[in-house]
Amino acid sequence: MQDMKHPVTKSTLSPARARIVTLMQKVGFGTIDGLHVRGGEPSYTPPPRIVREIKFGGDNGPHAMAKAEDFVLKEQVREFLSHLDAIGTGTIQTLEVKHGLPFRMTIEEVNA
Repeated sequence: MQDMKHPVTKSTLSPARARIVTLMQKVGFGTIDGLHVRGGEPSYTPPPRIVREIKFGGDNGPHAMAKAEDFVLKEQVREFLSHLDAIGTGTIQTLEVKHGLPFRMTIEEVNA
C-alpha cells in the first residue's frame, strides 16, 4: 500500500527509470521487447524494440500524462519497478503495455 505522506512520484526515480515510465506512456498499447536490466536499472544499450498496437477508431496517441513533468506513480508502475530490483541483471523479453501502464512481462534471468 502506498504511503500518501511520501508518495512515489516520477521525479523521485533515477533517470533510467523515469525514461521507461515515459516510454510506456508513449507506447500506450503495445510491447517493449528486449529491455536489458543492469543492477536493477533499465538499460537502453542496445535499445529495446518498440511494437505499438494501433486500434482503428480508437485513441492511438500517447497517454495523457506523458507530457507531465511529475505525477504519483500508479500501483502497476511501482510493482514493475520492484520487479526491476528483483531481476537485478537480466533481460525483459517482452513488457506488455496497456493504457501506458505495464500489464505483463516475460523475463530472461541470468543465473550467477
